[in-house]
Amino acid sequence: MIDIVNAVLAQASSRPDEVAIVDKDGATTTFGRLRDQVLAVRDGLRAKGMSDGDGVLFAVRTSAAGVALFLGVLAAGGVLITADTAVGPELVAARMRAYRPRWLVAESVLYPASVFGPMRSLCRRRGWSVPDLRQAIADPSIHHVYSGRWLPGVPRHAIKVGHLAGASAAAEVRLDAPALIVFTSGTTERPKGVVHSLRTLTNAVQLLARHFPFGEGDVMHTDGIVAGLPALVSGARLSLATPERFAQDLADRKVTHAYGVPVQLADVFDVLPKWPEHVRYLLMGSAPAAPAVLRKAISAVPHGQVLSVYAMTEAIPIAVGRAEDKLAHTEQGHPGDLLGELSDGVAARIAEDGELLVTGPSVCLGYLGEPPMTELPTGDLARLDDRGRVIMLGRKKDMLIRGSYNIYPGLYEPTIALLPGVREAAMVGLPDPVTEDETVVLAVVAGEGVDRQALTCRLRRQLPEIIDAEAVPDRIVVLDELPRSGRSRKLDRPALRASLAGRTT
Repeated sequence: MIDIVNAVLAQASSRPDEVAIVDKDGATTTFGRLRDQVLAVRDGLRAKGMSDGDGVLFAVRTSAAGVALFLGVLAAGGVLITADTAVGPELVAARMRAYRPRWLVAESVLYPASVFGPMRSLCRRRGWSVPDLRQAIADPSIHHVYSGRWLPGVPRHAIKVGHLAGASAAAEVRLDAPALIVFTSGTTERPKGVVHSLRTLTNAVQLLARHFPFGEGDVMHTDGIVAGLPALVSGARLSLATPERFAQDLADRKVTHAYGVPVQLADVFDVLPKWPEHVRYLLMGSAPAAPAVLRKAISAVPHGQVLSVYAMTEAIPIAVGRAEDKLAHTEQGHPGDLLGELSDGVAARIAEDGELLVTGPSVCLGYLGEPPMTELPTGDLARLDDRGRVIMLGRKKDMLIRGSYNIYPGLYEPTIALLPGVREAAMVGLPDPVTEDETVVLAVVAGEGVDRQALTCRLRRQLPEIIDAEAVPDRIVVLDELPRSGRSRKLDRPALRASLAGRTT
């Protein structure tokens, strides 16, 4: 098996003068230059004492330099630990204790942003989320490698990326050892770190490349390193996206493959309803796509394929579905969200409580500090149709209880979102202090120009005819937008519940 690092290096050897990456600012990096950078990072880290299995806290934004550092650390035998921008110091400390990193690889600006409060506030005001690196910076046992120019706060003994050098020091390829740790949730007592090996990462990249194959001269437009690796291992060009220029760059960079989060793509469709004909694949992932977004996507790329990727941090990808099939499933009145066909090698079964359990080549090794994983419990309630396709019915943790009836919001939200005048829909439960039952609240975002009061009245008439009687909401609230969180802009149900708790209409 050729792992992702050596696959990129092999492509670089065969096409050194071709452009590998177009950065967010338009600067280009050739495959040959990328290869030189990856090897310099590998050799330099090994020369400075990196050993197999060393933890490397990774705080570098997506860029050509970030890609080189990501691959270089893997090539040096390090274990990448992604720095999270959305957690407080207590959880950061707990995660540091769970897997003590020996190295910090970060952009130089993050040092003063972490150490100096005003700098941190300035970054946040400008929309740049800053990870809390104070504990790592203060730890004298940690080796520091920084990109960019030296700034106050960067330790004097820190090594500049451009100064990494050493004799060729290829580390042994350890396909089944930990290579990447991504903390997804958990508490200060039990941080939840997803552990991937080089093998599972490579399988994930290869599976993605099979779903949307690349040819000579193809260009992948996305804002993530892992999402962009299928292009690089295939010898295609990676174009790094920004929300502000996403639409413009589609045309200017002759993009053939694009990947994005549905909520963010919805904004692009408003700016550019019809995409250039050279876009052959549009991939949506990281969060569910509302029917309105699916319709816009199909309209924007009439000559290409629009695919929705069902994946988790623990397994990428689990299933992939065509947007037309997803939309038809909902429009024909079938319950749930059609996720699509299972990826090659992925097997699924439904547990007694309805939870989807999967195994496959890209399923992670397990969670940090826990026994190896033999089967991944997705947390999603699902069924398999007669063609083996996965249909999601909801999240286990989102289940509402009304009397003796269990309500799964994901079973009804796509259908409600198809109704005229509704752009988005979400159902949550609020505790009833008298009955200790749950009050079911439906929050909707109205379409442009739709009268809110008229929409509420119409929904009260329509809903009993199209959803189960037990699931008809007690209250209907029309909002300007649904709260979302994280880079994937997923629906933030806790925030929605909190905002609705104080409302009576």
